[in-house]
Amino acid sequence: MLTHTGTKRTYSHNVRLAVLLGIAAGFVNASGFLAFGVLTTNVTGHAALFAERMAMGDWKTAWVVALWMFFFLAGAFISSFLVSRIGRNQRGSYIIPILMETGILVAVALLGHRYGGSLVGKEIYAGSLLFAMGLQNALVTMVSGSVVRTTHLTGTFTDLGIELAQVIQKKHGDRRSLTGRIKLRLAIIFFFLCGALAGAYLYHSFGFHVFLVPAAILLFTLLSDIFRIHVKQYYRKIQQHKKNTTLSGRIG
Repeated sequence: MLTHTGTKRTYSHNVRLAVLLGIAAGFVNASGFLAFGVLTTNVTGHAALFAERMAMGDWKTAWVVALWMFFFLAGAFISSFLVSRIGRNQRGSYIIPILMETGILVAVALLGHRYGGSLVGKEIYAGSLLFAMGLQNALVTMVSGSVVRTTHLTGTFTDLGIELAQVIQKKHGDRRSLTGRIKLRLAIIFFFLCGALAGAYLYHSFGFHVFLVPAAILLFTLLSDIFRIHVKQYYRKIQQHKKNTTLSGRIG
């Protein structure tokens, strides 16, 4: 689900990616809001808050909000740069961003108890999560060919509304493809909400340690993808060996 791009990518790849990383993003969104009072998976609301603080002359808060938006942008930039530089079909192009995101989530889980509600602490912790979500959003967008976005639902709801209108009008030629896209949008929304509900519920019981859950989901996504690749490569080697053995027997 992470290595296949372009024509090699299938509908099931996108669904698995949407399910796993949608849950992780929803989890971070709810947990981050409860922990720091900040939405940490997108910057739409932060743009409005930045404008409002600027209009009120609250330059200090405006600067912090601007910094949060920059962190998200920086995460997206670094993830995109790594994928483009290393190559979309190369394993390292997605391993590095996912490991970076996992490391940030683990750090927040283990060091979050030091957060005392200060503006500096909020700036650092919320900024770190926004950076991590920028990494994920850019990676998923590039890998899926802009089909899947997991850190926010605004665009997903918009696409779903457009596609539902096309279904009602019955003017779309490839209805099977349209139905598949609708199911994908619904999967993203559903599992994002599942992750958010789980994050909100578990945060009240386990505090900052809940951030270990999305970190575990990311590691599972990464390791399962690597495992699938090795299994396929091993299977191909066996098939090639059998083919060579059969060919040698016929020649002999």
